[in-house]
Amino acid sequence: MFKVLKTEGKARRGEFTCAHGTVQTPVFMNVGTQGAIKGGLSAKDLADIGCQVELSNTYHLHLRPGDTLVKQCGGLHKFMTWDKPILTDSGGFQVFSLASLRKIKEEGVTFASHIDGRKIFMGPEESMQIQSNLGSDICMAFDECVENPAPRKYVLESVDRTYRWLKRCKAENARLNALPDTVNPNQMLWGINQGGTYADIRQDHMKRIAELDLPGYAIGGLAVGETAEEMYDIIEAVEPFMPAEKTRYLMGVGTPTNIIEGVARGVDFFDCVMPARNARHARLFTWEGAINLKNAKYQDDLKPIDPQCDCPVCRRYSRAYIRHLFVAEEMLAMRLSVMHNLYFYNKLMEKIRSALDNGTFAAFRNEYSEKLSRRI
Repeated sequence: MFKVLKTEGKARRGEFTCAHGTVQTPVFMNVGTQGAIKGGLSAKDLADIGCQVELSNTYHLHLRPGDTLVKQCGGLHKFMTWDKPILTDSGGFQVFSLASLRKIKEEGVTFASHIDGRKIFMGPEESMQIQSNLGSDICMAFDECVENPAPRKYVLESVDRTYRWLKRCKAENARLNALPDTVNPNQMLWGINQGGTYADIRQDHMKRIAELDLPGYAIGGLAVGETAEEMYDIIEAVEPFMPAEKTRYLMGVGTPTNIIEGVARGVDFFDCVMPARNARHARLFTWEGAINLKNAKYQDDLKPIDPQCDCPVCRRYSRAYIRHLFVAEEMLAMRLSVMHNLYFYNKLMEKIRSALDNGTFAAFRNEYSEKLSRRI
């Protein structure tokens, strides 16, 4: 399922194989929360801009159109016409993001739908059942993501409950994969490490979940209130206890700099809504740093978004034209900008992989880690 092809320091160049293809790692997963990229990109667009893995959300697809409907349509791959790997988040992040609309018990979490207020219950079994109906290649364990910082006592209780939930997830995933009408009988369950910003809690939890021998492991509960340095410290604390032969996924992270630094610390998979969200507000990434295309200085600028970029947008359109689209509130502004930013992220991962192949990742990190955090 996963093999490490080469290393440079802690950075890993790998290859991950699942039912819908082989993924070259490190990789950034393009986030289509509800089965679509916000900004008007289709599955074909994703393929054209180099996306290897699409990520969708269990909670949101359960609410609409409903996971049973998706199963009737042949699973999420057929529903959205995407034939490459899909990872589904478990709904655990909504335990954090919808804190005012939920109640946590040992059995699971009761939500008030953010759409119409109706009560929804989701526990480990329900999350596995929904993800099985969706037919994703990778399903994530149902967990609790706590806010940083959080009281140590609460974090300990939460981590223990998340561990108990993981064992229930593993049993239910195995049961569902064995059913004759399962959409994807090869669906893989990945566990999630939690523990807030407490390194010792993180390490103890990682040791315990590693014993369950799952195909992959994620570090969750970061980029939710702590500083970047605290995040890096936690990755460094947890990484030695993550099985070297399994995939490592840093959930919900992050900026281009975060990704380069995450790779340097041994991470293989990344995802974040930020590149698409930023693009929808005219904040675009270039190889010299980020620009805000709404700034007046771009109104007559005939250069592409990034002269160094060969994406479909930069090959055809000027900064002046795309800025005009934003000012005129044309939908095309968001589509073109999201396409550019996601292409940039996929190209960033390609360059990282190439640097690892060539043994030049340290030089790449030295050149780009700080540069890509600049605002021009």
